[in-house]
Amino acid sequence: MVSCKLAVLAAWASSAVAATTTRHAQPACRVLPTDPDWPSVREWDALNATVGGRLIRGLPVAHVCYGPQADAKACSELRDSWRLFDPFLDQPVNVMSEYFANKTCTPFVPPADANDTRLCQLGNMASYAINVSDWRTAAAGVRFARDKNVRLVVKNTGHDLLGGSQGRGALALWTHHLKDVDILEQYSSEHYTGPAVKIGAGVLFQDLYPLAGAAGLRVVGGSCPTIGANGGWRQGGGHGPLGSAYGLGADNTLEFEVVTTDGRHLTASPGENPDLYWALSGGGAGNWAVVLSAIVKAHRDGPVTGSRLTVENKDGGEEAYWTLVEEWMRHLLVLETIPGFASEVLLSRQSFSLVIATLPGADDVADMTGALAPLYDTLVRLKMTPVVNETKVQSSFLDHYREYLSGVVYTRNVTMGSRLIPRSLVRDPSRLPNLTATLRDVLAHSNASVILLGYNVSNRAHGIPPGFNAVTPAWRDSLFLIQLVLAGGDNDDWAKMSQDMSTVSEWQDRLRQLTPGGGGYINEATIDNSHFKQDYFGGTYRRLRAIKARYDPGFVLYSPLGVGSDEYAQRSDGHFCKV
Repeated sequence: MVSCKLAVLAAWASSAVAATTTRHAQPACRVLPTDPDWPSVREWDALNATVGGRLIRGLPVAHVCYGPQADAKACSELRDSWRLFDPFLDQPVNVMSEYFANKTCTPFVPPADANDTRLCQLGNMASYAINVSDWRTAAAGVRFARDKNVRLVVKNTGHDLLGGSQGRGALALWTHHLKDVDILEQYSSEHYTGPAVKIGAGVLFQDLYPLAGAAGLRVVGGSCPTIGANGGWRQGGGHGPLGSAYGLGADNTLEFEVVTTDGRHLTASPGENPDLYWALSGGGAGNWAVVLSAIVKAHRDGPVTGSRLTVENKDGGEEAYWTLVEEWMRHLLVLETIPGFASEVLLSRQSFSLVIATLPGADDVADMTGALAPLYDTLVRLKMTPVVNETKVQSSFLDHYREYLSGVVYTRNVTMGSRLIPRSLVRDPSRLPNLTATLRDVLAHSNASVILLGYNVSNRAHGIPPGFNAVTPAWRDSLFLIQLVLAGGDNDDWAKMSQDMSTVSEWQDRLRQLTPGGGGYINEATIDNSHFKQDYFGGTYRRLRAIKARYDPGFVLYSPLGVGSDEYAQRSDGHFCKV
């Protein structure tokens, strides 16, 4: 916990946001530190006292590279790890997206400019954060932001591709230290009876999987170990390697503990505040209430068979490679009929790589090799020889996860988009070649890659009634999710990052044309999507907008591309205003 001298904080925040005074914010706009209506030092001091000294000033992580107190060693280490997630996980206001950080403070500063602190400003990051310890500290922050007309954001780790966990002049509710995990051997409700886990908002999957495994359980979670279990991942839907076995993260959520934007401490479940529960379960993150914890289904652990396979693109030539890709997409129609089978394939200019195939409950490698036999036959026919081909049985999901995903290096200097591909497209021989051609064009870009995530999360597969939660219906009709990834450099300028965003948006548009009426995954999206209502919500949007009006009519919370997001915008002078 960090305490602070608030007089210093107020002065620093004011200078960091802008060097010149901005004009007075209009009533429909949130205030900035340079506005006359910005809360006084005394008011911030009172908030700090209310939350037990847990108010923290926003500070760019790269501040160690600037000013008379610059730390050359720390700055060098930061430059070396700038593309990784690690430097940002424990930061109260810094986020991982380079695009939304807006290059207002980077460690790549020429030595001659290191003393110019004007080159290191908060920019779009929050001015202050509350290190949330319980519902009362969260409620105090909500009330302060609402009453003082200050923008409010919620942040755990900052795994955020849309800029929702940051905001210029904002107060951030930092939930990162809500780390409690409680194993519930017998949870009982009208809709579910069985084992469950109560998870604090700050718990990461790298924490959760071992704790569940030690209790003989497994839970649905993401592939990346440092993603929070209850933030954007769960509230946006939540996919992962156990998705085909048990459904999406939202499907496995039994109840949420929240603070609403009027400061109430509530439980949201199918039987208590069901409309709020419905919206939180797949309707997008950071837009309904502040989530403090969730209770989720747990499943008895047991053996899991996994597989990996890599074929280099040089084998058989370009045409053979794309024949393999198209054959794999067709074979997913068969694989999805195998209960629990899930897969992740990485396509690049260098290789076709089955990063992980997951088959829970299988205790014999023959179960996996039999499922993949058509893939092996295709490789033989195309004269393509795998450089990696391994299949293993693990005694638990945790061991399976560690075997296949713990060594993956995740980087943050990427632009991502996505599209859910319906079964009907792959079944149609006149349409599938068009998808293959589009992916081929994407990989013509030297820094592009494509990921095919094969999950069966249909209503029928998991006994989920249609409309039970706010997950976009496109997920239920999908055979696989396409992730479009464009890697950037460590120190790309703003023009380059903007061009990358436009490029990925164009790729998304091409996939949209192939899948009319379909959708994408809101957690893997580009910010400039004018089709966001259809793409990420589909037929749920109208009901979600009504729930937003009920629980947050004043938009104390705001989520880019979220429900109602087209009704507010950040102006060029930094003010966040009603349109």
